[in-house]
This record gives sequence, C-alpha cells and structure tokens, in this order.
Amino acid sequence: MRMQFWRDAVQDIYKETPPHHPVALALSQAVQRHRLTKRWFMRMIDAREQNLDDRTYRNIQELETYAENTQSSLLYLILETLGIKDVQADHAASHIGKAQGIITCMRAVPYHSSRRQVFLPIDICMLHRASQEDFIRGSLEKNVKDVIFDIASQAHVHLEHARSFKKRIPKSAFPAFNITVALDWHLKTLRKADFNIFHPSLQRKNTLLPLSLYVRSWKQSY
Repeated sequence: MRMQFWRDAVQDIYKETPPHHPVALALSQAVQRHRLTKRWFMRMIDAREQNLDDRTYRNIQELETYAENTQSSLLYLILETLGIKDVQADHAASHIGKAQGIITCMRAVPYHSSRRQVFLPIDICMLHRASQEDFIRGSLEKNVKDVIFDIASQAHVHLEHARSFKKRIPKSAFPAFNITVALDWHLKTLRKADFNIFHPSLQRKNTLLPLSLYVRSWKQSY
C-alpha cells in the first residue's frame, strides 16, 4: 500500500496536482525546477515493491539489477538536478550505483543474520559451499570470507569502471558521485578486516568522512 501511495503521488506530481504531503510537495517543486525524469522515480518504486518480500538474490546479476534500478536511478536524478545530461556521466552513475547496492547488501549482513536472514547471492555462496546457517552463526571460516571477497571484488570492479569515465565527463558532475568516498572507505576497512564481514570496525562511524569528502572535492575527483 505504501508503494502504491508513492506510485500515485508521482503520477499526480507529473500532472501538477501533487498530494498534500510534505515530501510530495517538495518533490513536485524539484520536478518542476529541474525537469526530472519520471521514469527514474517509477523504476525505483517498482524495484522496491518487487523486493518487499525479501527474496534472496539468486546471483550477483540480480543484485546488480536491483542496485541499478534503485541506487543508479537516484544518481541519474541527482545528475539532472545538477543540470548534467551526459551519456558518459550516466555510465559512471550506473556503475557507482551498482557498487553502492552491492556494498549496502554486504553491510547489512550482520543485521540480517541476527534476524536469521541472508540475502547474499546464492550462486556465490554455493561456489564456496557457504550455507545461510554459516552467516547466521557469524562464522569466520575461510569459505565465508571468500564469499565476501568475491562480492566485494565485484563492487570494486564497478568503481574502477566508473572512474574510467573520469576524463570524459564534466567536472560539474563529480559532486553527484561523492558517495564513492564512503564506498571506498568500506571496501578498504573490509580488506583490513580480512573480509570478516562481522568485524567491529565495519560497524564504526568513519569520523574522517567529512575531511575525506573535502579532499576529494578539492582534488575534483570521485
């Protein structure tokens, strides 16, 4: 029902009759001001609705598709608010969104495991003979770490692909990709923890995040 509310709200926003809801009204103003693309909103809503039953991803491609439809769609909208309409920037956003979705899935493992739920791609778990029970028990065995290593590696590949477009997109698009600072930090911390997804260091706040964001912005990079 909640997803249907937002689906109807987006439809009404583009008819210039937004519902009297503070978020919907603010969103309506943004849509009018920046001419935001309706398709990205609908894609996020559809993907989230399909994911409400909390199904495990059968493979890494399913996880990437969900990330593309949600995280990448949001990045496309952010680019539009910056006035960026550039195919290369969209390609970078696609890869960054996929990396963000993959890392978000990994970050949630301790929480989901505490609720006896595991949403990591089944194909990678089967490859390393890691069961859902292994994650629920918080196992530190090598096969569990190998699962995390493979998934983290895929996120890293997407970030590297995104950076391969760096010289071909306008620098005014870079602020849309500030999330890469947090993604890099998580992958680096995970590597230091030897891919132990349950390590306490992964649950701590990155107190240097504001400084890292400033430095990345000063360097005009992402």
